[in-house]
Amino acid sequence: MDDAAQPVGYVALVRANLNYRRLWLGSVVSLLGDWFNTIALYALVLQLSGSAIAIGAIFITKMLPWALASPVAGLIVDRYDRRRLMIGADLVRAVIVLGFILIDEPGEVPFIYLLAAAQVVVGSVFQPAQSASIPNITSPRELLTANALSAATWSTILAVGAALGGLATEWFGLRAVFVLDSVSYLCSAWFIARTVIPQSTDRPEGRGTIGAALLEVADGWRFMRGRPEVGRMALAKAVGSAAGGALVYMLTLIGEAISPTGAAFAIGLLFSARGLGTGIGPILARATARDRRNWPALIGVCIGVTGLSYLAVGLVGFTYAIAALIMIAHAASGATWVLSTVLLQERTEDRWRGRVFATEWLLLMGVQSLSILAASLLMDTGALDLKGAVLLFAGLEMVAGVLWMAFVVPRERRWTRGTVPA
Repeated sequence: MDDAAQPVGYVALVRANLNYRRLWLGSVVSLLGDWFNTIALYALVLQLSGSAIAIGAIFITKMLPWALASPVAGLIVDRYDRRRLMIGADLVRAVIVLGFILIDEPGEVPFIYLLAAAQVVVGSVFQPAQSASIPNITSPRELLTANALSAATWSTILAVGAALGGLATEWFGLRAVFVLDSVSYLCSAWFIARTVIPQSTDRPEGRGTIGAALLEVADGWRFMRGRPEVGRMALAKAVGSAAGGALVYMLTLIGEAISPTGAAFAIGLLFSARGLGTGIGPILARATARDRRNWPALIGVCIGVTGLSYLAVGLVGFTYAIAALIMIAHAASGATWVLSTVLLQERTEDRWRGRVFATEWLLLMGVQSLSILAASLLMDTGALDLKGAVLLFAGLEMVAGVLWMAFVVPRERRWTRGTVPA
C-alpha cells in the first residue's frame, strides 16, 4: 500500500476534520448517558420482576421495534437532511428517557417497555443517519480511521459507562442516572447542530403517499439484491449476532449469578469487559488488516473466535475471572463490526446509503431479538440452565462463523478478483 493510500492517524483526523470531530464528540457524550441508562434499566427490571424472561424482554424491546422501524427510517434518512434528523432524534429522546423516573412499582413494568420502545424507534433514525454521514465528512484516507475511532469510542464508552453506570446506580439511585442520560442527548444535539454535513440524496417531491414510500423502501432492497457485494456486507453483523445477541443478554444473568447482592456492579463490570474488547478489536484490525481483500475471511474468523471465547466462559464457570474471556470475544466482534461497516460504506452510493444501513440494522436487530427470545424461553421454562444456554449459543456462534467462511468468502474472492487489481 503506497503512502497516499495509508489511513490517517487518529489524532490527525480529530485535529484536522472539524465536522467529524463535532459529530464524534456528540456521540461520546450521548453514548456515555446511554450506557448509564442501559445498566440502570437492567437493574430496575431485576429489582421489580426478578425474571429471566423480563430481562430478555428489555433486550428485545431495545431491538425489535428498531428492526421494524428501520425500513422507513432508512427512507427518511435518504430523503431528508441527516443533520436535522439527528438533532431532532436527540431532543425527542431527551424527553422520553425522563419518563423512566416515574416507574417504581412492579405493576408499572410494562411502561418500561413502552418507553424503551419509543426511545429505540427514534434511535432507529439517528443511527443510520450517523453511519451514512461519515463518508460525507471524511476523505477516502480518513474513512477507515473514522470508523475505527467511532467503534473504539462506542466500546470505550461502553467500558467506562457500564462500570460507572453500575456504580452510579448503586450510589446515587436510578433517577439520577436517567436525568444524566437526558442531559447527554441535549449535549449531543448541541455538537451536531454545529456540524456541516454535505449530502447527495434525492429530495422528496410533494407529500407522496404511503404506497409510494413503501415502493421506495422496496427499491432499496432490490438495490442490494442487484448488488450482491453490498448485500453480503449488510448481512455480516446479523450473522455475527445470530447467537451473539443471546450471549450478550446472558451477561446480565451471569452478573447476577456472580454477585446476587451486588448485581448492578457485577453486570456493569462484565459489560465493561465487553466494551474494552470491542475497543481493542477495531484498533487491531486497522493496524494489521491493511489488505481489504482479506477482510471477508477475517470477519468469518472473528465470528468463530467470539463463539469459542464464550464456550470457554461456559466451561470455566461464573466468576469475575471470565471478564478476560468476554474481552477477547468482543475484540473479535468489534473487528467484525468495523471491517463490515467500512466495506458497506465504500460499496454503497450516497443516495442508497440510508436504506442500506437501515436494512442492515433491521437484519441485525431482528436476529438478535430472536436469539434473545429463544434463550430466555429456554431458561424460563427450565429446558436449560444458564451454563447450558451459554454453551449452546456459543456453539451456534461458532457454526455461524463456519457458514460465513463456507458460503460468503468464496463469493467475495470471486468478486474481488474481477474488480480489484491484484
